[in-house]
Amino acid sequence: RRVDGVHILNVGKTWEKLMLAARIIVAIENPEDVIAISARPYSQRAVLKFAQYTGAQSIAGRFTPGTFTNQITRQYREPRLLIVTDPLLDHQPVS
Repeated sequence: RRVDGVHILNVGKTWEKLMLAARIIVAIENPEDVIAISARPYSQRAVLKFAQYTGAQSIAGRFTPGTFTNQITRQYREPRLLIVTDPLLDHQPVS
């Protein structure tokens, strides 16, 4: 951030991080082992579109506790990769 309040983005570093994330996602053999989660209304559509085009699973809206830990429930899932859109709001699935 500059003194006059303008935020500066390093496009090269952003591109490197995107390529790293893409390599991690591609390394998963079965796309159904990837789950994208979003509780924020603005990113729910992006999560649904990502799941639609990649074959991954999505959880848009409220996350149900026990989805990854309670094997008795009908909604039990065991992902190999968890993609979270907002770590502050979606902290429960991560912890």
